[in-house]
Amino acid sequence: MTENGEHSPEGAGPVEDVRVTSAFPPRDTAVGGYLEPIRAGGAVLWRAGAGGVIEVVLIRRPDRGDWTLPKGKLKNGEHPVTGAVREVEEETGLTPLMGRRLPPQRYLKDGWPKQVEWWAATPDHPGGTIDYQPNEEVELVEWVPVKEARDRLTYDHDVQVLDNFRAGPATTFPVILLRHLSAGEKRGWTDSDLLRPLDEAGRSDALALPAVLGAYGRPRVVSSAAARCTESMLPYAVEYDVPIRTERAFTVREGSEYDVEEAREAFAGIVAEGLPTVVCTHGELVPRLMTEALTRLGAPITQQLGLRKGSFWVVHVDSGSGTLAGVERHAVRG
Repeated sequence: MTENGEHSPEGAGPVEDVRVTSAFPPRDTAVGGYLEPIRAGGAVLWRAGAGGVIEVVLIRRPDRGDWTLPKGKLKNGEHPVTGAVREVEEETGLTPLMGRRLPPQRYLKDGWPKQVEWWAATPDHPGGTIDYQPNEEVELVEWVPVKEARDRLTYDHDVQVLDNFRAGPATTFPVILLRHLSAGEKRGWTDSDLLRPLDEAGRSDALALPAVLGAYGRPRVVSSAAARCTESMLPYAVEYDVPIRTERAFTVREGSEYDVEEAREAFAGIVAEGLPTVVCTHGELVPRLMTEALTRLGAPITQQLGLRKGSFWVVHVDSGSGTLAGVERHAVRG
């Protein structure tokens, strides 16, 4: 009975022989309940050093006296990709170009769950020369051979991140499949549907898109010829001086007309070329194109292939073997 005389739900209350399961380590606070995790992002920043030996960046923090991988807390509402780029840049002086996504790490920070999103990454300039001014947060930034780095890292969860990086391919390329940004409603539009433009929300998201896509190495653009697709890519193309190539196969025309086989062949060709590419197209085609890519890469097909407007898939492909190295999905606004 509860204090007000009501019966407690059957099975309510602590039970000694029940094992609480969670993605996070056991905690004393809110046992069996949910605590919103601290969100953070970081990268395993790597390069090929002398003799082709893989080196990674480690940082030393003076207040803790530890060696760790560059990472940091995301700001409220910050996109995880751009947040991870910002934190790595702040802690190393190097701008990372994101490669394949690594599994997140979940652990307790002062009793509160923390989730860190991780990527493999390379510096955006050849050689990755470190030019960093020590401060109260980071006193040393060093390139360290990967095997030595594993021994030097202070925390087991960082070692797990490094092991996840070593277990997969270092060199990959992204194929990004974007569903165009928000456009005005088709109902009431009296001109050709190919000319239907972005609406106010879509134009706002178009201005946010360059920072997110640019994190993946300034991929080239192949777009549907429809205005809502080319307009989605325009700010990115201008900021990074990337030409937009339109592709009829990715263009949904009047009456939702498109050729499935033509579209799948065109997308398969892009994957086979091995170049970082963003493809902007329509919602009708996204599941078919993703199915084509995953099938050709010998990967399982997820049940949720569709995208909302302004969302995108990133398919990471092993540059050497041409096999799947990872898949992630994002919205432009995170």
